Amino acid sequence: MAIKPVQKHDPFAAIKYTEYRNLMIGRFLFIMGLRMMGTLVGWWIYELTNAPFAIGIIGLSEVIPAVSLALYAGHIIDISEKRKLLLIGIALYLLCALLLLFLSTSFFSTHFSNQSIAIFIYLIIFFTGIFRAFTGPTFGAIIASIVPRKVLQNATTWSQGSWLSASVSGHAIGGILIGGFGISFTLGIIALLVFLGFIFIFQLHAKPTLNEPGEKKTWESVKEGIQFVLNTKQVLGALVLDLFAVFFGGAVAMIPVYAKDILQVGAQGFGWLNAASDIGSIIIIILLTFYPLKRKQGKILLLAVAGFGLSIITFAISRSFLLSFIALMLSGILDGISVVIRGTILQLNTPDNMRGRVMSVNSMFINSSNELGQFESGVAAKLMGVIPSVIFGGGMTLLVVVISWFKSPALKQMEY
Repeated sequence: MAIKPVQKHDPFAAIKYTEYRNLMIGRFLFIMGLRMMGTLVGWWIYELTNAPFAIGIIGLSEVIPAVSLALYAGHIIDISEKRKLLLIGIALYLLCALLLLFLSTSFFSTHFSNQSIAIFIYLIIFFTGIFRAFTGPTFGAIIASIVPRKVLQNATTWSQGSWLSASVSGHAIGGILIGGFGISFTLGIIALLVFLGFIFIFQLHAKPTLNEPGEKKTWESVKEGIQFVLNTKQVLGALVLDLFAVFFGGAVAMIPVYAKDILQVGAQGFGWLNAASDIGSIIIIILLTFYPLKRKQGKILLLAVAGFGLSIITFAISRSFLLSFIALMLSGILDGISVVIRGTILQLNTPDNMRGRVMSVNSMFINSSNELGQFESGVAAKLMGVIPSVIFGGGMTLLVVVISWFKSPALKQMEY
């Protein structure tokens, strides 16, 4: 009997597709602009208010519309042409960046109080939450229509790498630009990046929907997506773990306070601290692209999240910029492992005609964990103080892992 040759893993399989490259470049530019915007808004709000709780309100402003609209957005994504939906969403983000740019001018600082400007910022961020409900899941849903299933795992890893690389660049460059050139100049660069992202996404081909607009009623369609996630234990377990771990471990929300008042490293140090976790994530993403996880992904996921919690506690008690940077970078390495495993589970287990709805449920968990986690960090900082609140968050993350280890055997035993 002839022995089949072992097929060599090709780490560049997905990016050999021109359309996929355009998607990744466009997404990179767009996400880089958005991460710069997030870095800038956190610093800007803290400068205007000097209140850690005000930073938490940013997350709440975005998460309310993003989560509220997520399920409906999934239905719309599945019955819409995805390229057009992405282009509309990116164009609306560009409008928000331009409005923030106008808000940063001397006209507003002369005629309005700091409190009024902060309220305007919250309002604009609220609208970005609406647009995010549609654009985020669409980026995830469109991948399977561009590359064949045999390279889907590789495409998912590259997609996460693109997102994290953009995040690193956005955080670090955002902090450097804010410190060197000011808020208005940085917002101009953000608007330019979002516009360039629009140009690359514009080059994609139209993606006809697999579902007819009148095929199902909206609620029936939404319910089908929810039931799929609830019935797929591996997907549900990974999403719930991420929800609670990031909700309690959201130390990133307090980085402006650490940079300005505890470590006293200014805007540039703030940018590097903000980028540290993403630098760690991109390091592990590169390694996983060439050496993908082969076995025991469930156990690896749980151990990675536990390590993430320990890294957050280390960051909380550190008084050294270098140690704080290393702790955040390690948290990014461990979070990167979690992101790749979760993303791969979603892509491999989701039927093509339900990708919009499932990605939207996923975005609900992500938005809830990140933005509600940011709000939780602001509230905890107000009640406990900044340092105890971050220690508490890391400890709760460890507790979530312990509970998941014993209560979610399907997740612990998961392999793909």
